[in-house]
Amino acid sequence: MQPRYEHRQVRQRTKTPEIGALDAGLNLLSRRAHSRVEIRRKLGRRGYGEEEVESTVTRLVELGYLDDRAFAKGHVRRRSSGLGRLAISAELAARGVDRAVADEALGGLDADAQLASATRLAERLFGRKAFPGFREMLNSVGPKLMRRGFSPGVVRSACLAVWDGTLRDGEA
Repeated sequence: MQPRYEHRQVRQRTKTPEIGALDAGLNLLSRRAHSRVEIRRKLGRRGYGEEEVESTVTRLVELGYLDDRAFAKGHVRRRSSGLGRLAISAELAARGVDRAVADEALGGLDADAQLASATRLAERLFGRKAFPGFREMLNSVGPKLMRRGFSPGVVRSACLAVWDGTLRDGEA
């Protein structure tokens, strides 16, 4: 009997890329910003050799097209309206951004802006549901905010702000 699952080798590209690695890197960067690690991975997947990839990354850095600090700051700016500090930090790590660079970019996150983002999300998640008390609301909405990377203190404050706003609206 043959084994059900055979070990399959990963196929290497035998076809050489049609354009140079520098042009391929510039094409990638024309669509969106990338980190150095992302460019290395993508060029490697496209069949470029390790030396060619390294020289391309070095050249893109020299030309100013590839900058992990600028990439991290832009990523934080784009994602901070819907995600908390922890989730953004995880995304930057997954994209290969150095921890020190990520921490520097996250240092620009305003605590009040994070609370405002969490409160907007809590309002949307709270919706028109009728919760008997704050604890039930926190138990329902809180985990959803935590999964989006907001800290427990921010989650509690956002839920409290929404709860207080709901009480005021109900009294009027």
